[in-house]
Amino acid sequence: MNMELPRHPIFTTEHDELRESVRRFVDKELRPHVDEWEAAGFFSDAVFRRAGELGFLGLHYPEEWGGAGGDLAAEIVFMEEIAKAGCGAIAMALGVQTDMATPALAEFGSDDQKERYLRPAISGTKIAAIAITEPDAGSDVAAITTRGVRDGDVWRVSGRKMFITNGVRADFLTCVVQTDPGSGHRGISLFLIDTAFPGVSVSRKLEKLGMRSSDTAEIALDDVAVPHANLIGGEPGQGFAQLMWQLQYERMSGAAASIGTAERVLADTIAYANERRTFGRPISGHQVIAHKLADAATELEAARALVYDTAWRIKQGEYPVTEISMAKKFSAQMLNRLVDACMQVHGGAGYLDETNVSRAFRDARLQRIGAGTDEIMNEVIAKRLGLGT
Repeated sequence: MNMELPRHPIFTTEHDELRESVRRFVDKELRPHVDEWEAAGFFSDAVFRRAGELGFLGLHYPEEWGGAGGDLAAEIVFMEEIAKAGCGAIAMALGVQTDMATPALAEFGSDDQKERYLRPAISGTKIAAIAITEPDAGSDVAAITTRGVRDGDVWRVSGRKMFITNGVRADFLTCVVQTDPGSGHRGISLFLIDTAFPGVSVSRKLEKLGMRSSDTAEIALDDVAVPHANLIGGEPGQGFAQLMWQLQYERMSGAAASIGTAERVLADTIAYANERRTFGRPISGHQVIAHKLADAATELEAARALVYDTAWRIKQGEYPVTEISMAKKFSAQMLNRLVDACMQVHGGAGYLDETNVSRAFRDARLQRIGAGTDEIMNEVIAKRLGLGT
């Protein structure tokens, strides 16, 4: 497969240079350690620090706070290339840092909050997590039960958070809290909660099907005294709108990671199909194999076009909710179909833990769940199409 595709209008020579820089980081500093990290179930915190040193954790954030002052296209380049490390866990963990736990802080936070939390997150000296999901609430954000009660200059926060990526190692949480029960979305607020605050604890580290070297935690918040100065936006009740605003980064980041993973797995599988011989010739010479991979390549390029075109619209100042949801959903579904096809091409070898396609198969399944399930994406799309109104 020719990986040198024509440059899309969202990219410039600066984006091309960034892509090469990230590729070098992946090839020299990540890929050699992936097997070790996956076996240990944890990758080194030094990955965050090194990514920060190289300027990769603040590509679309202002230079004022240590960022690169770039755009969404730069972040797409980063997520695509990081996903090619052969380990979805690293892309997911860094994506939480850059596109889930910090966008609302960067857009709506005070200068003091940005100095204390955004700057060190960009430098990689503080690790961030976003704490939304609870044992009994996920996609329905208004149903969360983690409660914050004002007590002078602090908020007393209590509750449980579930499936928190980076949760074991996080220095702070961007935490969704109910501050006005019974008010639905209007009762939601976002707080910056240091994990060193008394009352914050990791209940357990969760073991997963895939993304094994990324830590995922259940977190307990027991009467945590959170300073009012850590409320994003300064006033309660703004959290839901803040979350909705940042979804363009979260979902486009996930879509880009799906593209990058698919590209790497397909390239590896084509190479395998050209080397593996049956009945006296490479298996790529069998029409059933060649057509299977041709279909996979076609779907990959369709997903890439949807992601890039949606990013172009965002760059023009639009907020195309329908297309963002489509890009996230289609890319995730494409990735799952592609890795399934590639595993089939690998045959029994693909089922072994030691092969990259096996890891990609496990890791890919989360893309259809995290940052909005397929079903939630369909709900968003259907409403925008005027269905069920």
